[in-house]
Amino acid sequence: MYRAWFVLLVIVFAYVPVAIDATVLHVAAPTLSVALGASGSELLWIIDIYSLVMAGMVLPMGALGDRLGFKRLLILGVMLFGAASVGAALAPDAAMLIAARALLGVGASMILPATLAGIRNTFGNGHERNVALGIWAAVGAGGAAFGPLVGGILLAHFSWNMVFLINLPMVALVLLLAWRGVPKQAGNACQRLNFSHSLMLVVAVLALVWSIKYAIQPESEWLTVLMMLASGLFLLLLFVRLQRRSMSPLLDIELLTHRTILTGAVMALISMVALVGFELLMAQELQFVQGKTPLQAGMFMLPIMLASSLCGPFAGLLVARFGLRQVAAAGVALSAIGFYGLAHTDFARQPWLAWGWMTLLGLSVATALLSGTSAIMSAVPQKKAAAAGAIETMAYELGAGLGVAFAGLLLTRSYRAAIDLPQGLSSGAAQRAGSSVGEAAQVALSLDSEQATRVMSAAAQAFSHSHSVVLGLASLLMSSLALIVWFTLKNANPVSE
Repeated sequence: MYRAWFVLLVIVFAYVPVAIDATVLHVAAPTLSVALGASGSELLWIIDIYSLVMAGMVLPMGALGDRLGFKRLLILGVMLFGAASVGAALAPDAAMLIAARALLGVGASMILPATLAGIRNTFGNGHERNVALGIWAAVGAGGAAFGPLVGGILLAHFSWNMVFLINLPMVALVLLLAWRGVPKQAGNACQRLNFSHSLMLVVAVLALVWSIKYAIQPESEWLTVLMMLASGLFLLLLFVRLQRRSMSPLLDIELLTHRTILTGAVMALISMVALVGFELLMAQELQFVQGKTPLQAGMFMLPIMLASSLCGPFAGLLVARFGLRQVAAAGVALSAIGFYGLAHTDFARQPWLAWGWMTLLGLSVATALLSGTSAIMSAVPQKKAAAAGAIETMAYELGAGLGVAFAGLLLTRSYRAAIDLPQGLSSGAAQRAGSSVGEAAQVALSLDSEQATRVMSAAAQAFSHSHSVVLGLASLLMSSLALIVWFTLKNANPVSE
């Protein structure tokens, strides 16, 4: 029994950096923007390429784990994660950092199914396995929730490179413990690997996200945007068609035809879009507009981190007491109220009110996420639980990646429409300062103090206005989702065996 809990300890140590890296760059975004001279679009790619690549690669990596055994997959994934962390820390520019973050996503996509397979193979007793899965879920939620605070603490004492180098001690510890203490598992040499379909999915998602981000640019050509959008949609539809015909599909598309499962996936995706987008915008608002340090920004966001990471058990009790439909709809509706309140709150003058709204948002979004998980897992027979888990994982990771993309698109469009720059700037400086608040900060570094103050004042006002607009739209989106959930989960029945 000691060996089983030792394996769980190794799994937790491996999962912690994977979870933290999903959100650790949120408070580092302003620092990276200035340090690397990254454009608004490049900054968004740096942040969300990790989740997008992980979402597409986690399916075939699960099959690879079945073929190699979870210990070998875990070790390979941790080694790649460590190497990519070094590459990210040493990246000289935005393009190299994007590439390194993509490799981090590949490593994470190997670690994630390895940890789940490790729990499944190590804990034979159902009760103990549920306890282990609960610990695993708490580590994932807590790591992602506290990622911004971890980033703030590191940036308060070190350069941005340390955000990635901090992974190395944990990587070394996991490799040592896994190599010495985790038993080997026999792999299945007959397990089929279908990386081509997975690559197709990744390219489709990246093409769709690229079309969104390219549309942000003032020099963007709509024909190019539409062509890339059409290419992404074509590849996505082709992926679905191939999966439906495949004898061993990466993703059980048939499950998504079930109303309850589809609703749960949509809830998870949209909730993550809203939560991740909010955290990213909040981190920039607090630093660029309020003048807070990364650590101060992370501390200011602590209520939403605590609320979202600690409400899981309570949300489960609510679902058991009042039912999935009522709790899911209420969670999404309260999220809409939280976004509306934050859209009309002055963070500088009303910090206590902001913390109250953030607490409500954290509790309600986490409840919505857990309800989405319950909807998915309660609607499938036991033999399809793994396939349903794959759908849930993809919804979470795609939501995290798309949240950055959509928040960036809406924010940039609103920012450009609202900004009123002072006279006297060159055309190039005015174009950059009018593109994003991060690029305005870069321009301000090259101006005299009076002109720099005027530029940053104009950028701050435009960003605050745009932030409120985006949060208002998030409130409208969650309100619509609450209505959809209420009606689609009515008389929901589980999938037949």
